Amino acid sequence: MFEFAWPWLFAALPLPLLSAWLLPRARDWAGSMLHLPHAGMALPMQHDASPVTPLRRWLALLSWVLLVCAAARPQWLGPPEDVARSGRDLLLAIDTSGSMSIEDMQLGGAPAQRFAAIQAIASDFIHRREGDRVGLVLFGSRAYLLVPLTFDLKTVGQQLMESTIGLAGRETAIGDAVGLAVKRMRDRPEQQRVLILLTDGVNTAGELSPQKAIELAEANHVRIYTIGVGADAMRVDSLFGSRMVNPSADLDEAMLTQMAQTTGGKYFRARNSEELADIYRQINKLEPIDDSKESLRPVDELYWMALAAALLVAAGAFAAPLWRMPVQGRAGAG
Repeated sequence: MFEFAWPWLFAALPLPLLSAWLLPRARDWAGSMLHLPHAGMALPMQHDASPVTPLRRWLALLSWVLLVCAAARPQWLGPPEDVARSGRDLLLAIDTSGSMSIEDMQLGGAPAQRFAAIQAIASDFIHRREGDRVGLVLFGSRAYLLVPLTFDLKTVGQQLMESTIGLAGRETAIGDAVGLAVKRMRDRPEQQRVLILLTDGVNTAGELSPQKAIELAEANHVRIYTIGVGADAMRVDSLFGSRMVNPSADLDEAMLTQMAQTTGGKYFRARNSEELADIYRQINKLEPIDDSKESLRPVDELYWMALAAALLVAAGAFAAPLWRMPVQGRAGAG
């Protein structure tokens, strides 16, 4: 679709006619004669002005019309294209400590490590957050920003699937993970800052205590949804037979609950893959995705064509007298 962005500039088209009508005319050739002391002798003075021929006048007018067209910004608008909407800034902080290798979860009916279950279910959650900027923090002995906040959900999911247990160390630095997430989101709009933290243990490393991290998140208006991962009971085989143990005995549920409630979030308990998937569905309801449609139309600016044509026509107007000189010279010689 073709259009002019500033069509009101076409009001300038009559300016040359108005100037010719309102401004005084230039002196004629008779006023430019050099009168010699000898009677009856007069020579025209040499100057750069050239007589305004009809061709030159029409070329000048055409050049002006093209200049006005260029100033009005001719554009070609392409078909509408959907663009990523600016929704929430959502960071996932995922525990990669050594205990995430415990096989007390299931995927497809088969035993699976905690981290493998998180990878499978969280990656699906990431791909469903179309319109949000999603980032990924991994923490173990230290916390690392693996993927900054981005609309490229495919990359976030891919980086999560390629991560491994122990990548950030074998211990658990929950406070550092929260502190890093807050630092990355504090410049974003307040109502859009959301952190989802998944862990299966207690803070055992790092420089920032969980209590200080909670205060930092509350001061910067970051909502935190905490998820405690791991089964309550698990059968373990040994030399003395099998016995039931609690593989989540070290999970600090009190701290995770306080962190969520203080920041306006919620604490969830994921004892198996089904509960973990249901938690993500609940978070989707608590933090709904913006359904509003946003689109843009690509614009190709075409003013340069009209401007180039105006310059060429103007050059032709200046060169028009030169085209006639050889013809006039030959006529005078004859």
